This record gives sequence, C-alpha cells and structure tokens, in this order.
Amino acid sequence: MPPMRHTTRHDATLRRAAPHLARRRFLTVTAAAAALAFTTNLPAKGAMAAPMKKPRRITEDPFTLGVASGDPLPDSVVLWTRLAPKPLEEGGGLGDESVAVLWELSLDESFAAPVRAGTAIAFPDYGHSVHIDVQGLTPSTVFYYRFRVGAWVSPVGRTRTAPAAGADTSGLKLAAVACQAYQDGYFTAHRHLAAEDVDMVFHLGDYIYEYAVNEVGGKRQYTDVKLPAALNHETMTLADYRLRYALYRNDADLQAAHAAHPFVVAWDDHETENNYAGDHDENGSPPEQFLVRRAAAYRAYWENMPLRAAQLPSGPDAQLYRRLMWGNLAQFDILDTRQYRDDQAYGDRPHVPGPESTDPARTITGDAQEQWLIDGWRSSTALWNVMPQQVCFAQRKFNLNADSTVSMDAWDGYSASRQRVMDGAKEVGLKNWLVLTGDMHVAYAFDLKENFDDPASKTVGTELTATSIASGGNGTDKPSNWETQMKANPHMKFYNGRRGYVRIELGRDATRADFRTVSAVTTPGAPVSTAASFVTEAGAPGLKPA
Repeated sequence: MPPMRHTTRHDATLRRAAPHLARRRFLTVTAAAAALAFTTNLPAKGAMAAPMKKPRRITEDPFTLGVASGDPLPDSVVLWTRLAPKPLEEGGGLGDESVAVLWELSLDESFAAPVRAGTAIAFPDYGHSVHIDVQGLTPSTVFYYRFRVGAWVSPVGRTRTAPAAGADTSGLKLAAVACQAYQDGYFTAHRHLAAEDVDMVFHLGDYIYEYAVNEVGGKRQYTDVKLPAALNHETMTLADYRLRYALYRNDADLQAAHAAHPFVVAWDDHETENNYAGDHDENGSPPEQFLVRRAAAYRAYWENMPLRAAQLPSGPDAQLYRRLMWGNLAQFDILDTRQYRDDQAYGDRPHVPGPESTDPARTITGDAQEQWLIDGWRSSTALWNVMPQQVCFAQRKFNLNADSTVSMDAWDGYSASRQRVMDGAKEVGLKNWLVLTGDMHVAYAFDLKENFDDPASKTVGTELTATSIASGGNGTDKPSNWETQMKANPHMKFYNGRRGYVRIELGRDATRADFRTVSAVTTPGAPVSTAASFVTEAGAPGLKPA
C-alpha cells in the first residue's frame, strides 16, 4: 500500500503555480515560466545547437550517473548522459553553468575505429543532460560510445542499430523489465541483465518511485553511507524529481545494464504519482494543480532517459507512444496507458465489473492512440506485432466467485477499451500478437482469449508480464493467492512472485520466453536462475512449456 499523504511545503508551491495553468496545457510558455518556481519551460529549441563553449574546470568526475542509449533505428540511435559531479545535491554540483560535452562513437571498444564525434552543450535547463541523436549509421551494427568533459572520460557504452527497413531478419533477443523501487532492495537483476546476450531492453514503467527514501535507503539498510534528507519526502517539484533520478541513476547495477544494452522506455504511474489517470491524481486535487506536478515529472523523465526530441514534453504533455521496427521480423507499438486514460472506476479499488467500469465510452489509451495502434497493425508487414505497455491486459479475476473482483487500474477497469483493441486486432487479421507488460510486481504468462470467460474460445495472442526489479522486496515463488488466481484464470499459464526480468527471443518459427528470477533483493549479489520457459509458435498462438 502507498504511504499516507501529508501536506508539505511542495503542496503550497503547486497551489501557487496552478492558477497560471490551463486545464490541459500551459497558457503560454512565457507565462508558465514566470509562474513556476521550477521553470517548467525549456530553452528555445535552437539553444541545442549553441556554439561550443570552453568547458569549465571540473575537479570531480561528472559522469557519476553513467551513460545510456536507446530507441535504435536502422540509421540512428540516441546516446545519453547527465553531468553530476555531486549527484545527490540539487543542481548536481554544476549550478547554472552550461558545459560542453564531447561525444564519440566507434566500431570498437578501444575507439580505434571511430565513426562519429561531436560536441553537445549540457544546459542547466535540461538538468545537464545531453541527448545525441546520431544519424547516418549503418543498420544492424554494434557501436561503442563515450563522452568527455575536460580531462574526464565517461564509462564506455555499447549500443546497436536496428536492421534496415523490411530486411529479412532471422531473430531478435530482448528483455523486459519494470518496477524498481530503490527503497525496496538492490537492483541485482540489472547486474545479471547486463551480462545477458540481448539486443535491447524494454523498460515498461515505474523507473523511479515518488515515495520518500530515508537516510539508510529503506530495505537496503546502508551502514556506510547516509542519504541526504532532501530524498526523505515525496517528489513534487522538478528539483525533487531530478534528485530522485540521480539517486536511481547512481546505482552501479542499473548503470551496468544501461551501458550494456540500448533501452526502449515507457512510463507508468510512479514516475509521476501513484495510480494517476490523465489529469486526475489519487487525492482528488484540482486537475490544473496536478498538471503542474505532471509537467515537472514528465520534464525530469525526458531529461533522464535516452529519448529523442520528439518525446520532449510541452508543459504537462508529451508524446511517448511511438513505433519501432526490427526488419521484417517485429513491429513494436509502445503504448502510454497513463496520460490519456479516464479516471479509474469505483474509486480505484478492486471491484466487480459494473456500469461504471464497463461504460463503452471509457478509454485507457485515448482515442488518438487507439486509432494509431490499430492503423499501425493494419499497415504492418512484420511477422510479430509486439505491444509493450504498462498494466495487465488480460482479464485477471481475484477470486473464484461468479462475480469476481478485478483491478480497476488495469485493462479490466477499461473493458470496452480492451475490446476495441481486440476487435481491431481481429479486423486486421493480426496473427502473431505479443503483449509485454509491467506494473504487477510478479511474473505472469497469459494466453489472450477471444472470450476470457470461455476457456475453449480462440487464443488470439500472448501476454508476458515482467516481474519487478526490486519493488515488493524479495517475493516468493508462490504468492499466497497463487492457487486461487491460477484456478480463477485458466488462461493464466504462469505466476511467480520473485524479482527479475523476462528474456525473450523472437524467431521466424516461434517466440521463447525465459522468466529469470533472483533469490533476494534485500541483500546484494543474489544469483539468477530461470523459473520457467515457454514458447508460442508463429501462426499458432498459445503458450507451451519449453
């Protein structure tokens, strides 16, 4: 359960700023900038091409938050870093200074075969982050990258480009992760993920949590470090969110995973606030007040992720849903199930489906995103159509009653929205549909049924839910409700409560999923093992033990 809320100085900041906002976006960028103490406006876009400046003399390592890459295209990939010589201080120790950052891309780890290089400016307005969208690259190629500031050199990252558009592609290895509450344990699973042979990683949400982190790091129980008091309250302002990302990004295991693989990221709720829905927070605050907080959260998210300028927020709005291709093997339609959804039904409590939740007008994606998804399927020529998203898509009954309760925060609380998506998949003749999900803090494998209440109905796809990296603590192989949920949901083929990730291999004939789990997260260094493996054959949906 989330901790109880209390009024803080940050609530007052939001209340003062809120009257200056329109319901869905800022009245003007200039007016918003004057209104918001955390300067929600961004520099003019031309500022990203500002002339090179001589770097200030930095006496401490500015690359404490590591490096990352993401969103690989056939000819491009995004490179990221954020400068912070003092990561757990506001401003990262750089204050209001802009800093020139040299970046390099090479075909080898020693940088003896350089491909591209350039200079970017790390602006304080962007939290001293840089996002390099390197263009003109060769498809299906592994690259290495690094950054320099003065005499300081970053760790080396490894990334890759996607195959050429429509190219015959025999296979793809990926991993899906989600939910990494720092205070709940160590990111040991990320360390193991860094050693996996995968082409890219999908992070399906809850990259950070807004809840307070005490001086000993919660369940990490630090004895050799004392975290700053500024972390020991809920995130509300841009400074709060930036500091929280710095705490997470400072983790060596998370840094290792980012350096090893390109990431494709999507947010869920905790990057902003628990179970928010569109412009509604869980406390019933006025929407114009909550949108101030959402603007700060979205801004910090972009600053800390390897995302292109197309995902840069405009106030409280950002286009995060997007499409990536992997030759003719896979199309990835990455969804945003938070920003555009209707408020949860029945007070966001588990509830028996009823008129409030089954209203045909309700949506979890918004109309535009729903149409974009189905239109994308209609024009797809890929063998596998993969839908990375946040909350449980399949029906999931909580008990054995004839009228069982279900989650109002998942697609069960938006059943008409789910049915429209499933009808769209049927209309376009989608044959190999794979849904990737986070949020649950457990690993699930589902057959997607044409009629979830009829086990004999046609199987139309597969859903794989990645368990958490740390959220929920150590977990257990069989949670207390394991037997009930398995009986109540015959289409549920696997349920495990340990921490870890799911490793997936897409092939021409089948997709294989390995659920990788660690034995503990409250102590560092636990080993990883495979809890279960499944395959689903191309053209014949349905999970089978591998």
